Parts: sequence; C-alpha cells; structure tokens
Amino acid sequence: MKTTHHKKQIVRRPVADGCDRLFPRLHPVLARVYAGRDITASESLDYSLARLMPFDTLSGIDDATRLLAEAIRSDKRILIVGDFDADGATSCAVAVLALRLMGAKAVEYLVPNRFEYGYGLTPEIVQVALPRQPDVLVTVDNGVSSIAGVKMARDHGIQVIVTDHHLPGAVLPDADVLVNPNLPGDGFPSKCLAGVGVIFYVLLALRARLRETGWFEDSGLPEPNMAELLDLVALGTMADVVPLDDNNRILVAQGLARIRSGHCRPGMAALLTLSKRDYRRIVAADLAFAVGPRLNAAGRLTDMSIGIECLLADRQEQALELATRLDHLNRKRQSIESTMQTQALTLLDGMDLTQDSAEEKQLPFGLCLYDRTWHPGVVGIVASRIKDRVHRPVIAFADNEANTGDDEVRGSARSIAGLHVRDILDAVATQNPGLIVRFGGHAMAAGLTIHHADLPAFRHAFDLEVRRRASPETLQGILYTDGALDDDALNLTLAEALRAGGPWGQAFPEPLFDGQFNLLSRRTVGARHLKLVLGVPSSGRRVDGIAFNMKDDDWPADAKRVHIAYRLDVNAFQGRRNVQLIVEYMNFP
Repeated sequence: MKTTHHKKQIVRRPVADGCDRLFPRLHPVLARVYAGRDITASESLDYSLARLMPFDTLSGIDDATRLLAEAIRSDKRILIVGDFDADGATSCAVAVLALRLMGAKAVEYLVPNRFEYGYGLTPEIVQVALPRQPDVLVTVDNGVSSIAGVKMARDHGIQVIVTDHHLPGAVLPDADVLVNPNLPGDGFPSKCLAGVGVIFYVLLALRARLRETGWFEDSGLPEPNMAELLDLVALGTMADVVPLDDNNRILVAQGLARIRSGHCRPGMAALLTLSKRDYRRIVAADLAFAVGPRLNAAGRLTDMSIGIECLLADRQEQALELATRLDHLNRKRQSIESTMQTQALTLLDGMDLTQDSAEEKQLPFGLCLYDRTWHPGVVGIVASRIKDRVHRPVIAFADNEANTGDDEVRGSARSIAGLHVRDILDAVATQNPGLIVRFGGHAMAAGLTIHHADLPAFRHAFDLEVRRRASPETLQGILYTDGALDDDALNLTLAEALRAGGPWGQAFPEPLFDGQFNLLSRRTVGARHLKLVLGVPSSGRRVDGIAFNMKDDDWPADAKRVHIAYRLDVNAFQGRRNVQLIVEYMNFP
C-alpha cells in the first residue's frame, strides 16, 4: 500500500437567501461566509472589550482572588507552575507580569521539563519547588488532574490555586481553590477558554478586588492596564487551537489590534520579525502558524523557560536574542519532524492491514504508530500530520525519556470531528484497568503514558473503541466550503476583506471555497510545497496558487484539471501584491 491523501467529500455550506441584507455594508461574499457560520446579527462581530463575559460566574474565582490578594498584601512568595507548550508559556508570562504590576514582590515561575518530569504538577515538580519555599503555588494550564502533586504541596503547608481549562477526571485534586470553566456545575457561559484565558480572567478579578479594597491607593501603585497583556492572551488562545466562540474572538481580536498598533511585548515583536510577518497586517493565523510554533519549539526540544523569558523580556535586545534561539530550535524541530513524518508514512505502507468481510483491506479506525527513535517532543505534530492525511484518530508514541528505567512510552493523540479522543481514552482505561498509566486532554488532542509491553493490547483496545463510536460517515471525511467564487471575485478587494473579517480559527474556520481549474504548471518550492499556475475555465484567466506540505507525487503526472478547496489570500512579494489561492485539498475529476 502506498499511503495517499484521504479522499474527502466536499460539501458546500447551505446559506439562506438574502444573507447579504443582514450585513449590507459588507462584501456580499463575506456576508455569505458569516451566515454559513451562524452569524446572523452584527453584535456577534462586535469585538469590543465591553462584550467580554463577566468573570464573576467563574466558579472559585472569589476564593482565588482572596488568597492572591492576601499573598500580595503579606509579601508572600508566589510560585507559578506552568506547562511546556505555548498556552502554558503565555499563561505563565501573563501571571508573572500581572502579579508584579499589582505589587507582588516575590513572584517566580517553574515550568516542567517535558523530558525529565512530564506534564503537570507532579510530586517530582513539587520536590523541585520546595527549596524555593513558596507560600502560594498557582498552576496555569494544568493541575486539574494533578491529584498527587497537589496533595504533596499542601502536605508541605503550601496553598495551592489550580487554574486550568482541561477536562476534569472523576476525581478532583484537593486544592485550596480550583478555577476551571469545565468543572462540573461551573456557571461560566464559555467552556472554550484556553489556559491563558482562565488565568487572565482570574487576574481581571484580582485587580477588581484590589481596587475595591483600596490597595492601589494605599500602596501608591498605578492600577495596571490588563489590556497590555492581550497580545499574549491572543497568542496562547490561537496556539492551543481552542474553539473561537464569541468570547475568545474578542480576546484574540483585541490582542491583534494591539499588535497591529505596535503595542505588544518585545518578545512578541521579535518573534514576528523572525517569522517575517509585518506586525501592521498580522492576522490570527500568523499567531497560530508562525509565532506559536517558534515558541512551542522550546518546550518540544529543550526547556520552555527560554520561551517564557522571551515573553517576559523588557528590552528589545534581550527579546531578540531569545527569539533567535527559539527560531533556531524551530528549524531543528522542522528537520526532526520531516524525518519522523517520512518514517511514519513508511510504517503505514508496511502495515498488516485488517480486512472486513465485505470490505477491502483498510487501516485501523484508531491508528497507533511507534518508533523507538522518535523524539517525544515532536510526536504530537507527527500525529496531527498523519491524522490529516488518513482522516482518523492517530496516536504517535515515543519512548518516555523521563522514565527510561520503567519501560514507559508516551503518546500524543490527535482526533477528527465527531470523535472525542479524551473520552475514547477514558473508555479504554475503564474497560482495561491498568492499561493506561495516565492520560488527559481535550476532544481533539490528548496525551497518555502506557508501558511499552502493553502497546499491542492498547492498539487493539483503542481501535475497538474508535470502531464502536465511529460511523462510516465520520471516517469518510467531509470538507465544508463556502461554495464557488466567480472569476471576477478572485481579486485583492475580496481577499483583503476576508483577511480582515476574522479572527478565524478553530470552530470559526477561515473562508474556504472550491472550484475546478485548469492545471497549467506546477513546481516544487522550499523542498515540500507546490507552486501552481491555475487557469479559470470560463475566462482563461491565470491565477497563482500554492499547496503547502504537498509533494509533487501526490498529484497525477498527467493531471490537466483539478478540483481544489482553497483560501483566497494576498501574496506580497518585492513590493507587489497579488491574489493567490492557498490549496487546502485537491481532487482530480
């Protein structure tokens, strides 16, 4: 078997007639796009901070701010314990910066090294924290599953405030306070906050409490402008791929507005420069696909402290130096990823495939891949790439370098729409006690640890559970588009309107169109992308296109016509700006 891209069904979103009348001042195509995302009132496009959901419905927030206010007033030592991804890094930086602005005199952070300690507030990380003698420990983007670590910290007399957004398990840690919109019974209207969004809300509430009690007046401190941290909130939100509901779109839109106006952290500015992004024209996708990966590279390959220090840096020179280190790490990560992806495809091609009685040989419904040489910090990206290629849940495993003596492997899971991967792992764990050492995550992404010897049993159990939940339609893969564009709509005016119409992201997807084109030429650029010249059949007009992360042999050698799903974008090169189609998917009539 030669692994090819999974063939998807292209379905155009239904849009009621007259949608352009809902937004008469907008380009009619943009109005159509909004209607296809159930935006039926202009209020949903109002991204002013006044529309942010209030913090007072977030359970535990009163107790959390009471403990933090007391810690600030009493000069207690506060330790922030973060996670080693971009959401964790931005959460950590936002917490440290805001607490210092509010008058906390002893604020430090600690982020676990992925390879030594693994994820979350583990007992091992508490042991590292103890010499710092913290009075209050605050987790950001982790903690809801840290039962043993929270207990150990409290047994040593440390107050523990858990702020997290991950889905809780059946048992909650016995922290002094838990703040998580996904806790049972929590009344916060949005369950989609990233970890950085949760701590940002806690800090908004803390500022309000300190204001009401006269702290800023008494201490002579200026009341901090929390909006100054929204560039980091936007970055963490986009990098963690949480759904962009109304509330998250406000946070991201406000962060982007600050960046575009030149008001952002020096570390953010440096990362944008090295990403070759013009801060004045930045969009949400730039945070997700250019800045986020550079920040994540530190946690994947070495230590996320480099990324956090970059975000905390006050001087441009220091920020640029740290950002350059992150950029170099990201280039190394890309090289490792490319090798691992090739190895993963080779594993697929060599698999002993299952065969149903009435069906041809096929891949498992739930796919597990492992290679002893794989880098544990990069398996999540590989799982995502293979998931996109074969359209089914994928778990990529690597040896657990934190515990090489006890024969554990660590997996990173990525799933598809309609299959909640954390719930699948929960079911596997319940039906097979002891098979999974630990796990946690979201609907679309999760992490787990198992014993190497249990890999075959886990492969079987995971596939069975996915088969139990997946319908044929789920694995078929449906690609929803916003329909076709007329020849005269392929212009810069519409491309700019769509670009500015976001922020686009998870659950609020960037506009995607589809249509048939003549394939006039193609060539490989940058080793792994295809540069295209496409012809519009109705007019013969030529338009440029590019297909990222596609190989030339993914396209038939004699292809003359292609049906593509594409985004309309602006290609700026050497001072010239032209329309360009970003090919997301292709099929050959």
